[in-house]
Amino acid sequence: MKKSGGVEKKKVRRSSASVQNGSRDHSSDTPPRKQAAKRDAFQLFAEKVRDHKDLVSRWAVLQETRVEYFRGKDFVSFIKNHLELKEMLESDRNLETEDIANSLLQKNLLVRCDRVVKTVRPGKKKLSTWPAHLEIFPEQVFSENDAFFAWTFVKQRPLWQTLLSFFWPVLTLAICLFPVYPHRCKLLILYSCAGVLLLILSLLSLRAMIFGAVWIILGKRVWFFPNILAEEATLRELFRFWPKKDEEEQPKWTARLFYAIVAVLVILLLRHHAPDEAARARYQKRMTNIIDDVLEWSPSLALSGMMEKQTVVNATENKNNFSNESKGTSEAVTSANETGSLEENRSTSE
Repeated sequence: MKKSGGVEKKKVRRSSASVQNGSRDHSSDTPPRKQAAKRDAFQLFAEKVRDHKDLVSRWAVLQETRVEYFRGKDFVSFIKNHLELKEMLESDRNLETEDIANSLLQKNLLVRCDRVVKTVRPGKKKLSTWPAHLEIFPEQVFSENDAFFAWTFVKQRPLWQTLLSFFWPVLTLAICLFPVYPHRCKLLILYSCAGVLLLILSLLSLRAMIFGAVWIILGKRVWFFPNILAEEATLRELFRFWPKKDEEEQPKWTARLFYAIVAVLVILLLRHHAPDEAARARYQKRMTNIIDDVLEWSPSLALSGMMEKQTVVNATENKNNFSNESKGTSEAVTSANETGSLEENRSTSE
């Protein structure tokens, strides 16, 4: 009886253990699937938010890596204006904006950053709104007050960038084959490149003159196309027309007067030493000859020129050979005449 009771107890223990293990396995399998679904939902949400044009973002350098970042207050206002994006989170669509941002931070889709330069630079009233250099913030918690957040995942490359990567080698090969193009194609490319270069130089000169005139007269720093010379800027930021708000102190009138006098002296000096008509004509003729040499060159002309040189060389060699042969025959004739005259002299003397 005792043995049977012990066996029954063992069976009961095993069955209970198996039931517990089964329940544990079932419970342990479900959360990872839900977590994977949530992770995929947050990943899709992050990609959608990043690609949206209404979220203001900039590019900066974080630990020697260029990253795209945004401000915490801009993220809050963006979510308030686009509540339909929360539907992508499925079961977590009722979360607050702060909780959503913290979830993105926990899933390493975002990283909180801080500005490297934390002191106001000389001549400015406050810190830069969009710093160019960032560092990782110690506490990875969402905040609206002067907090920056950078995306950590790699953005999907659009189709036009992929096509452009295949286009660059073709463009390089086309540039290398420029000398063999037809004359009309060379003219079209030359005038197009010259027009683009003239447009760029004119734009830079015009914005510099506007800045100088406004700075001297009104004491304001106005740069149209403020990001045209920026090293790190997107294509949309690069061609931004309206100037940024002047956050620096107004210059003193003595400095403005000094630079106005310097500008007038430089203009007078350049006008005094400007080249005359004869010098401009010589320079234009020289440049025209160089351009004509480039435009008129062709493989057929090059080969014909080489053939002409070869024929000239062959003709000169044949002429030299003929002259050498004629010189040898004339020397032989003269030597024969000399011997004949010597024999005649000997015979008469005898």
